[in-house]
Amino acid sequence: MSVEMREGYEGTGPGAITPDGCAVELYTRLSVGDEPDVIEAAAPAGAHILELGCGAGRVTRPLLERGFRVTAVDESAEMLEKVAVLDGGVRTVRSPIEKLDLDEKFPVVMLASFLVHTGDEAVRRGMLRVCRSHVTDQGCVLIQREGADYHTNLPRERVDPGGYTVRIVSATPVGDGVNEVRAEYVFPDAEWTQTFRARPLDREQFETALTEAGLKVDAYLTEDGTWVRAVPVAL
Repeated sequence: MSVEMREGYEGTGPGAITPDGCAVELYTRLSVGDEPDVIEAAAPAGAHILELGCGAGRVTRPLLERGFRVTAVDESAEMLEKVAVLDGGVRTVRSPIEKLDLDEKFPVVMLASFLVHTGDEAVRRGMLRVCRSHVTDQGCVLIQREGADYHTNLPRERVDPGGYTVRIVSATPVGDGVNEVRAEYVFPDAEWTQTFRARPLDREQFETALTEAGLKVDAYLTEDGTWVRAVPVAL
């Protein structure tokens, strides 16, 4: 089955590739980092989390194991098939994030995986509007940002304890402040690449984007500022 790719996005390697260049099998293999710890510390115990861009459930699974309920959203049916079989209180919804309209609100909305840095400003605005429209008045939005040197400390690589290598090879300017980023994932038995468009946002630009969506920073949750808890501003 052919997939209509988003402009500027591409992926190679075994298995299905999603519209933003993610390889489904790759995302079933990637290790979970400290994301569940950060989320658990920032969210009320047992809260119902709206996870925007859940992928194959890399973070969904440990959240369920820690007692959270999760409504998991992704535009890829193949990704959601991996999530739907997880044990625990998970519901799956297929939709582009920026077009989601569930007509319900959640105490916690999560936008991880640097999705706030999408190169398309209209898509970013749509994602943040969805965050605002789906969070309760007393709730919070947990957002993962790129590190300050994400686009400049290149090329770089790290060897994951899971036995694979991740390389961020390049970030090539394509105009209007957007870079085309190329990543490589090398496993002993397979290799994948992903090319995607990302817009660097410094702290001021990021906070301005939140303000435009009716959100404001409540706290930077990590020393490097990559995880943020935002709260809704009264409309």
